[in-house]
Amino acid sequence: MSELIVMMIILLPVGLYFISIGWRIWKKEQITLIHDYHYTIVAEKDKKSYTEKVGKSCILIGIGMILWVIIDFVSKASYGWICFGIFFVWGLVMIFKAQKKYNGGV
Repeated sequence: MSELIVMMIILLPVGLYFISIGWRIWKKEQITLIHDYHYTIVAEKDKKSYTEKVGKSCILIGIGMILWVIIDFVSKASYGWICFGIFFVWGLVMIFKAQKKYNGGV
């Protein structure tokens, strides 16, 4: 039980941080929150859709972290790992696709 509490103390704020960063990248189009190497070649006309995709990806990863903690807390089993894995891979695939499409590669 103490492991779960430590996990909650660490992962909930990290998940909320990812959601916050994703929101700022997506809705406020703060492309500078992404490392400049990743957006140097992105055309000005594509920045809105690029930030939308990367921001949504960060939000997905954050949601996965939060669901991981909630599911593990409720179920007292490690099923949250599966949920986190799905959301994490989904988010990474979206980021890689956006990088390839708008920046010419990872």
